[in-house]
Amino acid sequence: MKKQFLELLDKDIEFRYTVAGYLGLSEILKRLDSLEESIKRLLEEVRALREGQNKLWEEVKALREGQDKLWDNTRRLWEEVRALREGQAEMWREIARLREDMRAGFESIHRLVTALGARWGLMSEEAFREGMRAVLEKELGAKVEKWVARDEEGLVFDRPTIVDVDVVVRDEKVTLIEVRSHVGLSDVSAFARKAKLYEVKTGRKAHRLLIVTPFIDPRALEVAKELGIEVYTKT
Repeated sequence: MKKQFLELLDKDIEFRYTVAGYLGLSEILKRLDSLEESIKRLLEEVRALREGQNKLWEEVKALREGQDKLWDNTRRLWEEVRALREGQAEMWREIARLREDMRAGFESIHRLVTALGARWGLMSEEAFREGMRAVLEKELGAKVEKWVARDEEGLVFDRPTIVDVDVVVRDEKVTLIEVRSHVGLSDVSAFARKAKLYEVKTGRKAHRLLIVTPFIDPRALEVAKELGIEVYTKT
């Protein structure tokens, strides 16, 4: 059969073309089949690529949503920080106002205590003067009076003012007495100038100068001794 087939191919041109066409078509069909398989594989790869791309877009979308949430959280965080700063600033302003109120309160208390202390001192001085007046007049027969005069020249306090001092007269001898709840350096000097003013105004020189006080500054005590002023205070 092979021999006959080959003879037909050699002698019969039509048969040869028929076989050649058949062989070519078969090869084309095979190639088409192979191409179809390749296309199927390519389509599967494209489909897989599309699925992967869709997954990638989903991940990108999720990433964007996460980024948006992050920005929202960051913005809210800064808003809370800003609110916290504003609250802190208000707190410091309130503390400053509280400090100012406390300072004003302390100053008010200080003024009140000072006023009460001064009033108590004046009340104590006045009570002591009245007691001393009673003792000197009733028990010792001395004459006690408060001498008041206007110091036009400002001899005592460097300006015109009203000056007063307690005066005890006994046996024609004058004793000037200064009764104070507290005596400082300036009080001693002022008392000495009062004695000088008394001498100028009345023409009578004080025989003794006495200061009676429960509290006296040590420097004032030294000056009083230098000026010949007797001081009676607690020991």
